[in-house]
Amino acid sequence: MAITQAIANAFKKQLLEGDQNFASSSGDKFKLALYTSSATLNSTTTAYSATNEVANSGTYAAGGGALTNSGTSITDGVARCDFADLSFTGVTITSRGALIYNTSSAVTNAAVCVLDFGADKTATSGTFTIQFPAPTSTAAILRVSG
Repeated sequence: MAITQAIANAFKKQLLEGDQNFASSSGDKFKLALYTSSATLNSTTTAYSATNEVANSGTYAAGGGALTNSGTSITDGVARCDFADLSFTGVTITSRGALIYNTSSAVTNAAVCVLDFGADKTATSGTFTIQFPAPTSTAAILRVSG
């Protein structure tokens, strides 16, 4: 089993077909689910699955947490979106990676991207935070360039 950081192939197609909307106030809704090192997630992941998701603990529940979309922007020919950092409190979990997915009706639970933490990350009776990179043309979590 392995988690490999990637933009989901199906997401790329859905983006071109207009099935994904990242507008901050009127766009789709996105969630982030955490997974153990037993999960297999990569560019071929098409949708959220509970298989090998971390167990419920504290404020973390199956399906993960809702992301706050900070909207889109473009600089130097690079379009990007950003999400606010996401924290789960009072948790005892170990996670190797995550899946960002779209919960909107047009593409219900469609995978957007896989995040590989590089190693197991643990919180014990504490807070587990996903900290997104700065929304720049070289670091944003999702970037589209030509």
